[in-house]
Amino acid sequence: MELGERIQLTREELATLLKELKNWSAPATVLLSLYVPPGRPMSDVLQLLRQEYAITDNIKLKRTRQAVKRALSGAIERIQMIQKVPPNGLVVFCGENMDSGDFMCIMFSPPEKVPVFYYRTEKSFITSFLEDMIEEKDAIGIIIVERDQATIGVLKGGRIEVLDEVEGFVPGKHEKGGQSQRRYERIIEQLVDEFFKRVGESANMHFVPLLEKGILKGIILGGPGYAKVDFHKGNYLDYRLQQLVSPELVDVAYQGYEGLKEAVMKAQNVVQAQLYREASETLEEFKLHLVQLSGLAVYGEKEVSLALEAGAVKVLLIHQERDDINKWKELGEAKGAKVIVIPAGLPEAEWFKEFAGVAGILRYKWSP
Repeated sequence: MELGERIQLTREELATLLKELKNWSAPATVLLSLYVPPGRPMSDVLQLLRQEYAITDNIKLKRTRQAVKRALSGAIERIQMIQKVPPNGLVVFCGENMDSGDFMCIMFSPPEKVPVFYYRTEKSFITSFLEDMIEEKDAIGIIIVERDQATIGVLKGGRIEVLDEVEGFVPGKHEKGGQSQRRYERIIEQLVDEFFKRVGESANMHFVPLLEKGILKGIILGGPGYAKVDFHKGNYLDYRLQQLVSPELVDVAYQGYEGLKEAVMKAQNVVQAQLYREASETLEEFKLHLVQLSGLAVYGEKEVSLALEAGAVKVLLIHQERDDINKWKELGEAKGAKVIVIPAGLPEAEWFKEFAGVAGILRYKWSP
């Protein structure tokens, strides 16, 4: 971005930019990625880039050497435009498409704080530190299922989205009796089973990636009749997703977006219960590390703060009633920790207060 342009990006603008960045690649390590966290002196950043520029003469291939120098020059030029790192930090991407000759050099401040100081030239731009910033942190899966219709959706950031609508063909009741009736019923049961498998496959395809990212917090299962019960009992979902399905199934009259909306409105307690359960399980994990003396539990304001600054905290636990809860949330998220708020109504919440209401589960053994 040129001098004078607004460099603060929204989440939506960042998502658009990341799509463009992923289309850039090079046959050599000439694409520059630079991440500068808030508080980092600009003089340190410029010194690093100038040092890197000074050693580019060691690059043997002339075309590669010129491309790296161009990227570094562009980065230095833009960094010199500002005197202080913005509150959320800075990100710079500079590089040349060596096939077309096109050159890109952009500098911006992301919607969340940059967690690390990082510099690299590679064959592609390094965007991994920004990916989580365009993802909503929590998601609730929704499945509305009948014997021949289903809607797969998700609740993220207060928005409901239809992910898939599945249709099947299951005939109605057969009027004849005897063996013909039983044979017909077996055929219908088989058709329903095959349809439920298709629904499960679709749900797995959409929900498992969210689960593996740690975003999916629970699943609401609903429908107008007994099909939702049969689907739940039949274990058509990935076993990990099956564990997230709330036992409180929801009666829903519609399919599509309206059905998803109705399910969410009727399952507000379910949504809260899933988040409550996550807090409870995380607190149990913290207690287990304490008992086992694993060295992966940290508690107390000073100790947790130091561990966060070192990037050692995997999960940050904060009591709901702490006055400075937002400060800890921001600090935890800025340092790449998963933040879990311990509800005051949790049976172990009072016990957790004895640790000043703030603790962490570490990525690795660490000491200040």
